[in-house]
Amino acid sequence: MDPQSLMKKALMELKDMRGRLESIEYRQREPIAIIGLGCRLPGGINNADAYWRALESGTDAITEVPADRWDINDYYSADPDAPGKMYCRYGGFLDSFDTFDAHLFGISQKETVNIDPQHRILLEVTWEALENASIATDVTYGSNTGVFVGISGFEHGALQFVAGDARTMNAYSGVGSGLCAASGRMSYTFGFTGPCMSVDTACSSSLVAVHLACQSLRRRECDMAIAGGVNLILIPAPNIIFSRARMLSPDGRCKTFDAGADGYVRGEGCGVVVLKRLSDAVADGDNVLALIRGSAVNQDGPSGGFTVPSGPAQGRVIRSALLDGAVDPAEVSYIEAHGTGTTLGDPIEVGALGAVFKAVKSKADPLVIGTVKTNLGHLEAAAGVAGLIKVVLSMQHGTIPPHLHFKTPNPHIDWLNLPIEVASGGRPWHGKKIAGVSSFGFSGTNAHVVLEEAPVHKRVATEITRPCHILTISAKTDESLSGLIMRYRDMLSSSSGIMVSDICHTSNVGRSHFARRSFVAGETAAELLKGLSEPTAIQLPEGRPKLAFLFTGQGRLYPGMGRGLYESSPVFRDTLTECDKILRGHMDVPLLELMYGDIPAEVLDETRYAQPVLFSLEYALYELWKSWGIEAGALLGHSIGEDVAACVSGVFSLEESMMLVTGRGRLMGETPGDGADGAIVRFSKGMETLYKDGYRMFLELGPGAALLGMGSRCVNAKTATAWFPSLREGHDDWRQILKSLGGLYMRGMDVNWSGFNAPYGYKKVQLPTYPFARRRYQIDVKFNTPETQIAPGNSNSLLGVRLSLSTGDIVFENRLTYESPDFIKQHR
Repeated sequence: MDPQSLMKKALMELKDMRGRLESIEYRQREPIAIIGLGCRLPGGINNADAYWRALESGTDAITEVPADRWDINDYYSADPDAPGKMYCRYGGFLDSFDTFDAHLFGISQKETVNIDPQHRILLEVTWEALENASIATDVTYGSNTGVFVGISGFEHGALQFVAGDARTMNAYSGVGSGLCAASGRMSYTFGFTGPCMSVDTACSSSLVAVHLACQSLRRRECDMAIAGGVNLILIPAPNIIFSRARMLSPDGRCKTFDAGADGYVRGEGCGVVVLKRLSDAVADGDNVLALIRGSAVNQDGPSGGFTVPSGPAQGRVIRSALLDGAVDPAEVSYIEAHGTGTTLGDPIEVGALGAVFKAVKSKADPLVIGTVKTNLGHLEAAAGVAGLIKVVLSMQHGTIPPHLHFKTPNPHIDWLNLPIEVASGGRPWHGKKIAGVSSFGFSGTNAHVVLEEAPVHKRVATEITRPCHILTISAKTDESLSGLIMRYRDMLSSSSGIMVSDICHTSNVGRSHFARRSFVAGETAAELLKGLSEPTAIQLPEGRPKLAFLFTGQGRLYPGMGRGLYESSPVFRDTLTECDKILRGHMDVPLLELMYGDIPAEVLDETRYAQPVLFSLEYALYELWKSWGIEAGALLGHSIGEDVAACVSGVFSLEESMMLVTGRGRLMGETPGDGADGAIVRFSKGMETLYKDGYRMFLELGPGAALLGMGSRCVNAKTATAWFPSLREGHDDWRQILKSLGGLYMRGMDVNWSGFNAPYGYKKVQLPTYPFARRRYQIDVKFNTPETQIAPGNSNSLLGVRLSLSTGDIVFENRLTYESPDFIKQHR
């Protein structure tokens, strides 16, 4: 090979190698898309919309300890040194933390009552996050989805194992309380098969979980990931311990970065995000809420004390996260700080931020900081994901919400020389939105995540649109179905600005389809709303429904039959176009001109035209129904319909069938005939056979409903039968066929909704989530006061509790006292 050729080959190989290296580097740093989220937070915050309203309005969700946890008066003392007491009366608490929809998740009552409510909340919030992502839970079953859960609290387990009567423990007691079971139960319940782990790094647990999820996605260990965290406050012992350590704020407020900062207040809650690699999210048509550009985790190592934060370590983890996402520090405009509001922690954290951003920020372009802990308290294992979701919502709304309880800047922070500003009053968020979220564990594990606003979605331009749409709604119980219909009515009544096509598309492809079903078809939101005012609902019968296709014989044809489908269904149009091509040269009038041209109506009645037209129409309807996933277990034709049945069942090819039909039509001449001689009686026998074989649903493929009437007479209109036409003269094509599709759906047919909507480029949007039919799985905990529990020589004084677990008629009640040598008395 000559030198010039060798050089050319070397350059090509070098170019190929560079391309492969760039591909590998991109895969290692590919942005991770947040495509769904769910949350349950203090102050009755049960979804993203409620969370944003609370943030925007500056809501303070802190309250006194509710009576369903413990009697605060028994445990409170203003004296921080009082033994067995807590000097803070406050916290951020969830509503109805002890209720759960066990039926939805297929969990028995006996098992449910033994499951840590943290695990139960995770299941429900994960369900909501998946629905927020428009991902049907049945579609994800068996998928390579990873689960990464931040969880630290073992208080339910402590109640079970320490306060419980050993005689009431059962096989569910262990798996119901273990931290590992929190993530494992999620994978088991939803059918996920990717990496699965519970993470406990204390306060940084949920953000570490997000980091691990991103790493797993980039390494192709999973194709989708569920990440988040949960925290519940069930017993007073931790509050007493934190009071001894002087960590809590006496007035129950996180006054982060303020001169009055004197500790934090505990909070509880749950947050979950659904993650995919950006390239996959775009390919799947997911609604991207925000991007995770980079993340990092490190450790303080030897600092000023085991629980003392390290400024240098915090700076390093932030730099590492920026590097991981190839983000210039100058691009970052906001930091959601860890910000607990402690006298030691706040100055260290702001100092670390200054070390990273001082060189690239200025007083004119400051780094804005804040923390949601001022609204909700410190959610501990769920704190990081709560802050992350706050930033996602802030990016979506273009607003940095107010940071509460900031009146006088902390004098121990060098505000004068730091280009850092607290978002005390909230402010608009202009320009490119890139932010960081910090979370630091008391044991020294630090995490930082860098977020960027979502890329602008560009709707795929399509040449056709469907003029009418179908909205499907289903649930497991009548209660939930009624609640869901009400939620859709509320959404459709509001001026949400969401396109009806997108609403219906998302309801079809982005929700699981349960046994209790309802549907409505229409063109506008007002039309759908009217249909939902008096919805028709049905409970599916046991067993899979059996459907038969009935192919119409020669009968009443009419001009323009199926024109609406031809104009806006690619499958229907392409099939008729194929038939038209086959018949070219074999008919003196082209098929499509006969069907949709300016042809007198009486021409269609000529047998030589009527038979190929009817065959083509029925064959196109069959292909359309098949593309929607509607296939029959039996085919029955009448007259010319027998040819269609033979063709679609594989007896003849399409071309063979059309030649046969066209030739027969010419031979039959001017007299079309109606096949009445013996009807090609045998049809009646066919219907009777289908009925005996268990067929109860019949779909006619033709221009009308002629066979449906005949068929119902053949079986004497027996009960429990359903008859559906594809088209009817005088009825809008799309409205009629969608009405029949809805009827089939209502009776249990599995519809290929992706195929149904594929040609139109619809967008997934956020819809109402499933209304859980919750019951209270009672967790009643009555604590003896410190004074009555203390016994001579007994060091376990904080464990004196009365525990009751119940649901319905199932009751487990145990008492732990210090009145007898064995400590345990069975109540009932």
